[in-house]
Order: sequence, then C-alpha cells, then structure tokens
Amino acid sequence: MTEKLIGREYECDELKRCLESDRSELVIVYGRRRIGKTFLIEQYFEKHFDFWFVGVRGLTTKNQLRRFAKVLKGHSGVSSYHFSDWFDAFDALQDYLESLPDGKKKVVFIDEMPWMDSGRSNFVVALENFWNGWAMSCENVVMIATGSATSWMRDKLVGNKGGLHARVTCQLHLAPFTLLETEKYLESREMFWDRYQILQSYMLLGGVPYYYSILSPEKSLIQNIDILCFKNDGKLRIEFDELYNALFANADYYIGVVKALSAHKSGLTFQEIAKAINLEGGKLTRVIKNLERCDFIERWSQYGNKKRQAIFRLTDFYTLFYYKFIEPNNTKDEQWWSNNFDSQSVTSWMGISFELVCLRHHNQIKKALGIAGVGTSVSTWHCKPDEKEQIPGAQIDMIIERADRIIHLCEMKFSEGVYHISQDYEKKLRERMGLFRYLTANKKSLVHTFITTYGVANGKHKSIVHSEVAMDDLFNS
Repeated sequence: MTEKLIGREYECDELKRCLESDRSELVIVYGRRRIGKTFLIEQYFEKHFDFWFVGVRGLTTKNQLRRFAKVLKGHSGVSSYHFSDWFDAFDALQDYLESLPDGKKKVVFIDEMPWMDSGRSNFVVALENFWNGWAMSCENVVMIATGSATSWMRDKLVGNKGGLHARVTCQLHLAPFTLLETEKYLESREMFWDRYQILQSYMLLGGVPYYYSILSPEKSLIQNIDILCFKNDGKLRIEFDELYNALFANADYYIGVVKALSAHKSGLTFQEIAKAINLEGGKLTRVIKNLERCDFIERWSQYGNKKRQAIFRLTDFYTLFYYKFIEPNNTKDEQWWSNNFDSQSVTSWMGISFELVCLRHHNQIKKALGIAGVGTSVSTWHCKPDEKEQIPGAQIDMIIERADRIIHLCEMKFSEGVYHISQDYEKKLRERMGLFRYLTANKKSLVHTFITTYGVANGKHKSIVHSEVAMDDLFNS
C-alpha cells in the first residue's frame, strides 16, 4: 500500500514557495527521529531530484566521501570521482549542476546531513564555500537538508556564525501529528478505529508517524501493543536506546534527564533536574535545549510568579510509556498488556498521559471554548504545603488566562464513560480555587473547565463546571 502525505500543509506551501521563487533557496527540515522528514521531501518532490544523497551514521570522512563520489557518478554519468576532502566533493557537485539545462530550479536533497559531518571533516566550511561561492548567486538552486540531530541542524546551519550566517531561507520543524492528523493517517491505512481507540493509541505513540506505520491493521490496539512493546524483539521494546543514541552525543545525559522527568508527572525545575542527575548547569542547559528542540520535553511557565523558574515536563509519550511499563518489566510475559490492561497502574498512566494529550492540544481546547481569537496565555501552577501557614499543597496542570480577565482552571479527566463529580471532589475544587485566588491575589474571574472523554455527568455537583471540552473537540483542526 502506497502511503499518502497526511497534514504538513504549511510545509508543502513553503516548499512550493521555494520552487517558485526567483532566488536560490537553502531549506532545512528538522525534527525528532521517526517524524517523517524524509517522507515529506520524497512525497512532495515525487523523488525527482537532480541530486540525492543520504548521510550514514558513524562513517569516517573517507567513507562518506567515497559514497558521495559513487552517488554523484550515478547522477552525472562521469566515469569516476576521487575526492580528498569535502571541498573537492562540492566542486564536483557544482560542475554537475552547471551541466544541467537551465529553465527550472535544480533540486539537491541531502538527507541526514549531520551524519556527514564526522570529526575534523571541515564539512560545514566546504558547504559554506559551495553555497556562498556559487549556489546562492545562481538563483536557481534549491538545496534541502534534513536531519534528526536537531541540535546540529540548528547550531551549524540556522545559528551559524560564519559563512552560512543568515543564509537559511526556509526552516521547517516537523512536529508530531495531532489527533486529527493521526485519525486521517490511520484511515489512509484502512484502520478505521473509533476515536476512543485512537486517543488510547496516541497516549503511547504520541503522533509519531513511523510508530503508526508499524501497527498491524489486522490486529487490535491491545494486540499491537503486546507485539511491539512486550515481545522480546518487539520494535518498540528495542527502540529506546536507538532513539536517543542516534540523536545525541553523550546520550546518557539526555536519558538521565528524561528518566528523572518520567518519575515526576508534574515536572521539575532546572535546579531539581540538576540535583536529580548530578549534572552542572552549563552542560544541563545544553541538554535541556536539545531535548526541547526534539519535542521530548516541554517548558511551562508557572502562573503568577515571574521570578519562579519554569517547569520542565516529559512530553514524549513513547518515552513515558517505556519507563512506566517496558523498562521495568522483567516478567517475560509477551501478552503483558492484554493481561494487565485493566490494572490500576495502567489506569493511572492513562490519566497522566491524557493530561499530556490535552496540553499538546491546547489550541483545539481554546477553539472548543470559543476563545481561539482571544489573547491567551497557558501555564501551570502549584504550591507546596506549608504547615506553619496552614496551607495545603495544590496543583493545577493547565491554566488558560484570557485577555478579557477570565481564567480557566482546567481539569483533565480520562474515563471510559461520562465523568461523575463526587461531593468530596467538588469540595476539593472549591477549596483549591479559593487557595489559588488567595495565594495569587487574583481579582479576575475564575472558572472551572473540564476536559474529558465523554463529558461530565449531570447531577447536583456539576454546578462546579463552567465549561466543558470533550474528546471529539480535541480532534478539531
């Protein structure tokens, strides 16, 4: 079955603009591993490139050059090439491109460019020379570079302080699919799951296209999870080490951060992370920045206190699932998910993961509330218990503050049916609202917004609910 390009409308519009422009274009496409960078470029251009090369992880400069020479030979028809360095290689690429007919953009696609930059290769300097010395002045070259090593793409190309400074004309950051895009992708594979199942799958796979591509249409979601995550050779059982080691040098630092965050659903401050993994500030800053760039973690501001540090939360669904169920599982039970799907630990994980789904879809939530056109800020809030002041601990995972002086205190609840609010829970919410108003000295209108799968059940305790958002609303565009 030929896969269709799902979503990526903005990215396709930008590629179209680059092809139709009256100048040469340097395009970079980055994002976490498995997100569909190569697929996007291949599909948009229908694999019609004037030159197409794929970097290989771990090869020496000598072997990268040997492969580059072989690929260029296949495109140009020249009997043989021998390159002593990347300057020679790009000179030969220039000669080949100059030999092509004018009249249309000459498209060069270099996939996984970061892997071409092996130690002391001078790759970036040679690329600068090629682009500034020839390609840019030609006005008819589109060079597209992709890379999963987002830090390299951002630092070496976008943030280049040398010859490539301000030369990137288009940068595309591929994010995971939304729920709606996930639904469309599954339908394109003739997997017509209901939205409850799609939501459950998203809690594990997080909108990463590759993870959905390895699902078996003939199997149920539960069976797929057993096969992929709990069989000894399951693709998602062995994915973790490859994922982080392919993206980051010194991957242990990065794994240390995500592991620490996996144990704290509410997130940690920078200092708390540093203490947890015993890593000094400068190195940790770099690690956190790179994890953010790859959509593994997310920074959230804390409401009402600009001096208070941001909270970092693990937002990669697969990593959260891995640490919750795969890494600690020593049972050798290849049907573990089937046998434990109704357990308390799974129920608890679903609640946490649903909160992350809601956080990722805050734009859809605002649209459902009818405030998409209103200025808003999204944050979190918590207070630590203080026995002396007789203040209990409290937390609100998502706060939407509107420019019209209304604040939504969001409650995110995953359930198999409509959600029932108990008397005790209503009391708890009213007390927490009072505490929030007191500690933040807030004079704005405070309202409770419930985000649930199937809505809130009618009853006398529902009066605490000002507005509702249901699962179907999260599937909005």
